[in-house]
Amino acid sequence: MAVQGHRRKGAVVAGALAGSLALGLLAVCGCAGRGPGGGPAGDAAHGRGSSQVRQVREAAGPAADPARALAAVRHAPAALARAGGARVRTSMETVSGGTRLTIRGRGVYDFARPVGLLTVMLPEGAAGRAGHRPITEVFAPGALYMKNRGAGVPAGKWVRLDTGALADGDLLTSGATDPLAAAELLGGAREVAYAGEERIDGARVAHYWGTVDLSRAAQAAPERDRAALAAAAKGFSSGTVGFDAYLDGQGRPRVLRYRFGMAGPAAAGDGGRQPAMTAAATAAVAPSGASRAPAAAPAASVASAGAGVAEARPSGLPSPMTVVSTVELFSFGLRPDIALPAPAEIYAGTVASPQK
Repeated sequence: MAVQGHRRKGAVVAGALAGSLALGLLAVCGCAGRGPGGGPAGDAAHGRGSSQVRQVREAAGPAADPARALAAVRHAPAALARAGGARVRTSMETVSGGTRLTIRGRGVYDFARPVGLLTVMLPEGAAGRAGHRPITEVFAPGALYMKNRGAGVPAGKWVRLDTGALADGDLLTSGATDPLAAAELLGGAREVAYAGEERIDGARVAHYWGTVDLSRAAQAAPERDRAALAAAAKGFSSGTVGFDAYLDGQGRPRVLRYRFGMAGPAAAGDGGRQPAMTAAATAAVAPSGASRAPAAAPAASVASAGAGVAEARPSGLPSPMTVVSTVELFSFGLRPDIALPAPAEIYAGTVASPQK
């Protein structure tokens, strides 16, 4: 994906990390990150940066009217449903202690049904070293199905998770934010700023950034999806995350980016709610599969997110972590044929926890 800015350049993410990607069910602390191009998406969530938001609006002219910007962003889920299906690319990057780890996914989604199919790939080197196959995931209302999950699940069997029972509502558990949930989060958008017109793969898009109130997003979502978003609202302590949204001329999201923040891994034992991605992701978090980030990057990310992370971190736990989750949508109009796993294909036994 190539993003070219006409008013501001740079891809800056909004959002924060929760946990199951690398270290098990995490003590989650939601926080909003800085907006694209250094914009104050996160600062606004903590009562700072309002003057910068106003400056962006004034520079953009009528298109930056706050009411119009807010309406455009909140309308995105409906525009996506009308689009039918689309191809999807996802990436989820964790930053902790100077180490970066990126998990990527690719697939299709039928937003009218709704149901999606994604293949999640572990980083090269880590996957090869662990011998782990790509993880196949099927998203459906209230449920996440995963195949090749590992951790004692027989080959060819699926694991079914109730997304309403996950601490993060499956915003991060699977190693990819559910594309439908990523759009429905925008129903809880607040203080949205228009950042100008840009291009993505040659298409003109309007770039917005701001913050999402998770409780409001849950209330605005269709009833079938409220339980998962309500769980996320409870799981992230601040209740807000920052976002960047790039909408095309029909109001459809082309790119959605969130930054999630967390305090660190929870103690071993999670009350039976161990996220299913953990086994594969834990295998990926190794020197052979991770790249070193600049030493200042994690500190800068956490500092820009506000004061909540360090204060919420229990003593003795590792440094705060940040996850940037990105969903890209393209080739709209598809009608993918996605079948849910049959009951006989779903593993009903005990799933081993990677925490030992």
